[in-house]
Parts: sequence; structure tokens; C-alpha cells
Amino acid sequence: MFSMMFHSRLLAENYAPPTVTFAQEAKAYLREHPETEFIDIYLYDCHGRPRGKKIGVEALLSLEEGCYFPLSLYATEIDGQIVHAGDDALSAIEPDRLCLPVPGTLKPCAKDPKRYAQLQLSMREQDGAPCPLEPRVILQRVLNTFHQRGLYPVIAPEMEFYLSETPEETAADAWPFFQIDGAPSIAALLADIERHAGLQTRGLTGIVAEAGSGQYELNFRHTDDPLAACDNVLAMKRLIRQLAQAHHHSATFMAKPHSDKAGSGMHFHISLNNARGENLFAGPPEALPEIMLHAMAGVLALMPASLALIAPNVNAWRRLRPMLATPRFSGWGHNNRATAIRVPCSSPKARRFEYRLAGADANPYLVVATLLAAMLYGLDKAPGLPPADAAPPPLPTNQPHALMLFALSPWLREQLGDDFARLWLTSKREALARFEHEVTEAEKAWRL
Repeated sequence: MFSMMFHSRLLAENYAPPTVTFAQEAKAYLREHPETEFIDIYLYDCHGRPRGKKIGVEALLSLEEGCYFPLSLYATEIDGQIVHAGDDALSAIEPDRLCLPVPGTLKPCAKDPKRYAQLQLSMREQDGAPCPLEPRVILQRVLNTFHQRGLYPVIAPEMEFYLSETPEETAADAWPFFQIDGAPSIAALLADIERHAGLQTRGLTGIVAEAGSGQYELNFRHTDDPLAACDNVLAMKRLIRQLAQAHHHSATFMAKPHSDKAGSGMHFHISLNNARGENLFAGPPEALPEIMLHAMAGVLALMPASLALIAPNVNAWRRLRPMLATPRFSGWGHNNRATAIRVPCSSPKARRFEYRLAGADANPYLVVATLLAAMLYGLDKAPGLPPADAAPPPLPTNQPHALMLFALSPWLREQLGDDFARLWLTSKREALARFEHEVTEAEKAWRL
């Protein structure tokens, strides 16, 4: 359903060489930043963590030919251990793969923008094709399917996080809910975050004090470039950690860093444009367009299996579990933050829905790829949307159940790539087994 004619814009986006070579981009950057001495070069692993190394500025131009990192980078767990996925190429041989600069990602680094720059890379297969295990590549593949139909997703991320003084937060420094004037130490840090986000052109539109004491939310502008939006989300995590440390604070993007405070989410507002840039979701709230209803129905239908990627670790389930006990959470609603899918207040032409399931710890490339894959399912299969504020079937309440459902979801596995799906399932099951093997300090304190 809703298949559209192939649009020539796809060729321009995905097959045409960049209009500016990396050498030209690098020379222009160095003219603007002549004091640059070092560049952090990195890829994002499956957990959204940057992994790479520091090089001297004299080696920057040589990156046009690429550099090499091990393929096993995508088989690492959060703690850096390599997952034994039954694939010698990952766990034993650890072959290197060519990595090339991502155009437009050479930016000043927040830790010292005069002397340090940063550059994102993307891995290639031996035949030069994009690496199918790379989350950014997975998102690009799903986006290509939309573009082939003349559909162009528009997204706007929101991400929550906590700031605290090192090592303990002081109540005086925490800003109350939607407070705009706060303690000088936090005000200076937030101002620095906004300044450096501007230097890196991250599309940040504001920082809001959230419900939890010491919790804040980043708001990003709407864009029809979801890849760049996810690049910006991950870059902002690194930027905030660097600046928090410089201000003698710590920052955490854990989904549930405090048992007695609100968890931190990563929400995405999403709509679909046609090739002319018109919002296909536009319409009054009482008469949402059919394409929007089908898209939301697909997201709800695949939500149980999607949780395997949206809630990637034990801590993520600590955030979700209280919400999963709410009957309406697995449904959708108008202007209702108690549901996983919210249709927010807006003008008819700005109509969109908000996907509220993911935590701040999730990999945004995988969250958006999973969300879009589920929307495609709705457009193709038309599963039927339950009434607003209804109580659909409950979602899984634990990680093993969600992993099992993902393993049994041929649609998601095909859209995200079966090689990636196998690696993800092995990685998550192995990490969960290691976690459950550990005896916690709370257990030791029982003194049984």
C-alpha cells in the first residue's frame, strides 16, 4: 500500500559522489581552525559508543584514502568485551576493514575546540560496500526503502539526561521542572553546552529542566535527514560528557540512573513528506490521514519485538517496567503522555506522532531504523489501528521475552539485516547471562 513512483532524488542522495571531497573539506576546516593539532577519529558501535583513536593533524588529509579498524568493533559489548557470536571473523580472526570519513562530520571537539577536532568514520566491506553490521548503515538501508517510494521521513529527537556535581549532586544546584533560572554552576555548564552545540552545528533548539531533580532535556529541530539527526544525538552525548567533566560535574544518559527519580527517555517526533516536501500526515486531529493511521498501526503491531532493540540492557528495563504496568502505555493517544505513541498538539500541517518508548541509553540509529521498519510494516500490511486510549495487548516485561519476540520477527530481521540480528541476539543474551552471574552488593548486604 501507498507505494509511490521511484523519485530521482534517491539517486542524488545515495549514489552520486559528494560534491566536496574530504580533502577539500579538511583544507577548508584547517583554514578556519589553523591551530588544530589533533583529531579524534571514531565510529559508533552497536551501543552508540564512540570507538577510535587520536591522530595528529599532519595525518588528516591521508584519511581521504581511509584508515583501518577491526570489524569486531561491532561485536563489542558495553564494557568493551568482544561477543563470541560463533563467527571466527569477529571473535577470533578480527579482520580489519577500511573506514572512510562521513562527509560533513569534521567538527571542533568540545574538550579543546582550538586544538582538537573530531571526525566520524563509516566502515566498508572488502568489496567496498557499506558494512551491514554498522547501525548507521542499517538506518540508511531502511531510509532507502522509503525514498524508493517517494517518502521522506522527518524527525525531531528529544533526549533526557542527568547532571550532578562530582561525585554527589547537591540539591541547591538542581533546577526544578521547567525552571529557567538556576544555580550559577549549572547555568554556566548549560550555556557552555549550547555554545559548543552551535560551534558543531548540532541542530539544538533548547535545553529544558525536566521532572527529575538534576534532569534536563535536549530538543533538536525537525529535519528530513534522519542520519544527520542521529549523528547529532550521539555527538551531543559526547559533548555533554566532556563539558560536564570540565565543569566538575558528571553526566549520565542511563535510562534509569536513580531508583527514586524519573528515568531518562529519548523520544522522536516523526512525520512523512512527499517529494515536494509536503507533510503527508497533515490534517485535523479528528480526521488523521490514512497513511498516518497505517504507520502508527505498524509501530504498535511490532512494538513487542521492537523492545529488544529499544530497551538494550537491564537498566533500560528498570525505566520501562513501571510504564509497562500501565494498561494504556502500549497504545496511542492524542496529547497523552501516558501512551507509547502520542499525537501532540500542533497545527494541521505540522501533524506528527511522538514515539516515546526508547530510553536515553539506546542507539538512535537503531531506534529510528526499528521505528521506520515498523512504519513500513503498517504501510504494507495495514494491520489495523486500535482506538485511541484503548488498552492493546500488553508488552513484554523483561528482556529475554523481548529478545525471543525479535528472534521470531521475520519482518524486523529482514529490514535490519539478518547478520546484524544474529549478532544482536547473541550479544544481548551473553551480556544478560554475565549480569545474572554476578552477585550484587545488595545481595551481599543481606548477610544470610
